[in-house]
Amino acid sequence: MKPLISQLVRSATSVGANYMEANQASSRKDFKNKIRISQKEANESKHWLRMIAVAMPEKKDECLKLWKESHELTLIFAKISKSCN
Repeated sequence: MKPLISQLVRSATSVGANYMEANQASSRKDFKNKIRISQKEANESKHWLRMIAVAMPEKKDECLKLWKESHELTLIFAKISKSCN
């Protein structure tokens, strides 16, 4: 279980870190790249939340709530990325 949680913490914290970097980007290309990384990390977080929900059925409701938030972030970052074209 610890490896799943560790992976989730890594991907989830990377979302915010890359978003912060995007806001300080030196170019439009750099901004878009950091936003895309944030999107990928939010998507990866969804994967780890699914794995945790399977490994710990008693946490399924909490994982679903967090999965939905990660999904919303994925959609937001996708929209931002597309608007950079």
